[in-house]
Amino acid sequence: MHFLDQAKIFIRSGSGGPGAVGFRREKYIEYGGPDGGEGGKGGDIIFEAVAGLNTLIDFRYTQHFRAPRGKGGSGQNRTGGGGDDLVIKVPVGTQILSDDKEHVLADFTVPGERRVFLRGGDGGRGNASYKTSTNRTPRQHGMGWPGEEAWVWLRLKLLADAGLVGLPNAGKSTFINAVTNAKAKVGDYPFTTTRPQLGVVRHHQREFVVADIPGLIEGAADGAGIGDRFLGHVERCRVLLHLVDATGEDPIDAYEIVRGELEAYGAGLTEKPEVLALNKIDAVDDKTIEKLRKKLAKVSGAEVMLLSGAGGAGVDAVLDRLVGAIGVPDETIKDEDGDADEIEWSPL
Repeated sequence: MHFLDQAKIFIRSGSGGPGAVGFRREKYIEYGGPDGGEGGKGGDIIFEAVAGLNTLIDFRYTQHFRAPRGKGGSGQNRTGGGGDDLVIKVPVGTQILSDDKEHVLADFTVPGERRVFLRGGDGGRGNASYKTSTNRTPRQHGMGWPGEEAWVWLRLKLLADAGLVGLPNAGKSTFINAVTNAKAKVGDYPFTTTRPQLGVVRHHQREFVVADIPGLIEGAADGAGIGDRFLGHVERCRVLLHLVDATGEDPIDAYEIVRGELEAYGAGLTEKPEVLALNKIDAVDDKTIEKLRKKLAKVSGAEVMLLSGAGGAGVDAVLDRLVGAIGVPDETIKDEDGDADEIEWSPL
């Protein structure tokens, strides 16, 4: 499945139907008078958050959504039928932004949440409603109120319990492959991960969702690299797993770069609980690892866990820490196939 986390769409609610001009013409009925009915109301534009969706790819191919207009009124004071509401289904975690992306107009975080975004126009008045003591045979009628329309952006922020952050080649893809059924691409070059990857972890009769976010580089919050686009997916994570490459040129500097980008992005990312782990410890001697661990603990002020995603060392301890930070209850419900959500990135 292709993954798309932003889409621009046009929406328009239905216009109201026109009112009718009619007069009673019945045998043996004197002074029949006007009996034109009102027009029907136009359809609303409604957004609904549904479970089971994790991409906006459908909106890449269908970008215009128009609700039907109301039916016209008719004689004998019959009101026209209303236009059907148009329900647009979006993944949980979707935000609706204004055309300039400056304002969040709606935010769907709960499955089944519905919101009337654009209201359909009211129907026009029939000529019966214009009758007065001095105007016994009115021939005017209302044409119906127009619907509303707008261009909006849909932005998806994936809902995950834990988010993996770190510089490129920190071992995030290797870790998520080791603890879930995800099949994230792994390579010996930067930016092997170019799209978010979701995986379901099962650990000690508990389940939680992990999101692998593309690697960050210095200046990512200002648009450098590709990580800034995906930082929004980290906003909804309960805890961050910050992986630092023990084989890198300067692991301490790598930690500070990522923390700096999280702070520059804002949205409370630096206030989230963080599990800090020194990764790839099987590729470095014990003496160097211990030295790096002490330096990193001093700089971060947090406990530094030792981990090897490829070799499996320290994985269970890290998962225990994540479970404790997330607060996953015992006997969490499992899905039918137990597989991770594999999604293929597709640019806007």
